[in-house]
Amino acid sequence: MRSFLFVPGSKPERFVKALAAGADAVIVDLEDAVADADKASARAHVADAARTFSASPVRVLLRINGAATQWFEEDLSLAALDGIDGVVLPKAENPAALTSVAAVTTKSIWPIIESAQGVWNALDVARMSGVERLIFGSVDFELDLDCDGSRDALLHARSRIVLASRVAGIQSPVDGITVSIDDERQVAEDSSKARSLGFGGKLCIHPRQVKAVNAAFTPSADEIANARRIVEAYEKAEGGVVSVDGRMVDLPVLVKARRIVSLFENVRGAVEG
Repeated sequence: MRSFLFVPGSKPERFVKALAAGADAVIVDLEDAVADADKASARAHVADAARTFSASPVRVLLRINGAATQWFEEDLSLAALDGIDGVVLPKAENPAALTSVAAVTTKSIWPIIESAQGVWNALDVARMSGVERLIFGSVDFELDLDCDGSRDALLHARSRIVLASRVAGIQSPVDGITVSIDDERQVAEDSSKARSLGFGGKLCIHPRQVKAVNAAFTPSADEIANARRIVEAYEKAEGGVVSVDGRMVDLPVLVKARRIVSLFENVRGAVEG
């Protein structure tokens, strides 16, 4: 999954549109996008839409309110719905924050790392049972550190989250949002940079961002062609020394090429399926 599109739980009229926006997953949000006074009605809307979620080929995740809030337990009860495929947990600063979630559901957990404490403990969080992927909450992290939110300022945090995911043996993490809704070029640049660091997907706050995110996290035609040439040349050499386009092909180069081909085939299979 490359693109993760938020939709407010308090806006049920947007659910079907979000599912049809082309994102690989939709995150129904009960936290930041929902006013305190609308929390109960948002939960009711999610429950009413369970059948719609179940019928969609798009994975549906539910961002609940944090464990320290008064809405946590009631939000978490919705994880039992057939249409909900996983729980997105904000303020995941340590493994203890995930314990209450794991005690209630066996569905996948997607911790949002959005504070200095969370980044510091990212490996411990990533190693918790049930965690599918980490998510970087870049905007809240910027607020917590009182930094300027530039790529340089957030580079260490992003790299640490990528490393933690790899060491824990889980899938590549999901990068945070791009706040510019209408600037497709900015979304594309941010997505490309995130991919270069080792992220495997990105959060979207508007359907217009989905196309650019999907494109950035899908191997290009040139990447695929080059990867296939490497694999074919290596196989013909039967393990011997070989070069492709003037570059020596050793085992790490081969493994990376196979990953690119596999990623492309997985994406194509998901689209065709």
